[in-house]
Amino acid sequence: MATYIALSSFTDQGIRNVKDSTKRADAVQAAAGKFGARMTQIYWTLGKHDLIAIIEAPDDMSATAFSLAIGMAGNVRTQTLRAFSKNEMNDILGKLA
Repeated sequence: MATYIALSSFTDQGIRNVKDSTKRADAVQAAAGKFGARMTQIYWTLGKHDLIAIIEAPDDMSATAFSLAIGMAGNVRTQTLRAFSKNEMNDILGKLA
């Protein structure tokens, strides 16, 4: 499974309903399975982003579909980053000439 880091910020709708944020996170964790994904961690943060989630998905298309489905709910805007483990990075570096 590939790892992704989702940096999310509340939309106007999301901040109006912020009291439901932890309940929505539970629903998102449950919905991840529909895309073959798994949200392994979620953190509420201070600063530029309101939430950071760690997601595992079988491929970029599954991760993107999951991210788009969450965005369609209208509570957050998300930037998703592909993350590489140390072993994955060593494999990548091994391909360098």
